[in-house]
Amino acid sequence: MVLITCLLLAIAGWLFLALNNKYVYTAKTVLVYKNFPQKKAFHPLQSDTVDLLVEGTGWQLLFARLRVSPPSINISLDKLNNRNYILFSEQLYSVNSQLETSQKIISVRPDTLYFDFSKRTVKRVPVKLVSKLTFARQFGISDDIEFTPDYVTVSGPQEELEKIREWKTDTLKLTDIQRPSVSRLAMKPNLQKNVNIFPSTIEVKLPVDEFTEKTLEIPLKVLNNSEYYNVKLYPKKVKITFLVALSSYQQVNEDFIEASVDLNEWKIQKHHQLSIKLTRFPDYCRKVKLVPEKVDFIIEKQ
Repeated sequence: MVLITCLLLAIAGWLFLALNNKYVYTAKTVLVYKNFPQKKAFHPLQSDTVDLLVEGTGWQLLFARLRVSPPSINISLDKLNNRNYILFSEQLYSVNSQLETSQKIISVRPDTLYFDFSKRTVKRVPVKLVSKLTFARQFGISDDIEFTPDYVTVSGPQEELEKIREWKTDTLKLTDIQRPSVSRLAMKPNLQKNVNIFPSTIEVKLPVDEFTEKTLEIPLKVLNNSEYYNVKLYPKKVKITFLVALSSYQQVNEDFIEASVDLNEWKIQKHHQLSIKLTRFPDYCRKVKLVPEKVDFIIEKQ
């Protein structure tokens, strides 16, 4: 029994010493680029994930800590002002200062990062709000949503900027809304490392009001009457019922709404009734119903 105990203690001592020793293992990490060149647009020609040859203790191997901590490392791109590649060997000291003291990076594969350069251009694009909004009963958006600023400036290679028509925000999530609100919202993260965006946040103002029902009679217009037929509609007006904000109830009248029928329904599609369409309607109002939805007509050729 004493022999077994001594043997176990010897094994434990050997294992403890072995785990305290330094070993070299491979770990993957993600690169985070810093110090971008100001007058150049660039595109990395390799993945932003690299293999690190790391020296660490046996304890790290035993507990499967085959990764660096933190899980990403910052790499300076200031050398790209004079050349099109970055050498990790020049930044090992800076990289190691970011890691735990028990870890040391010996080398990186690949050791050299190459970049493709193109002329840097600047473009302004409108902001596109992404939202998930729910309102209290009878409440809703009562006017245009305001952004400050209402555009962002993007810079990068011309061929990349040509693909960008707008820039989306992070999702604005609000529930049970019943009063105007102002929010500070971040723009969507940039997925392309060679495209920069400014500013990174905007202010969003939601005009909110209580809505009530309103009914108006709107005279109908005839579209696509290129032959100048004498068109008689029955009825000549349509009754539209819609929801409007209380603050705009008196303001919204017949001048804000336009209703039309399309004579091509008769000329081309041979319909015996014409469908009514709203060709102008305030964005901040919500249609409830049209009466009637179709009208009879008589065509008198001149």
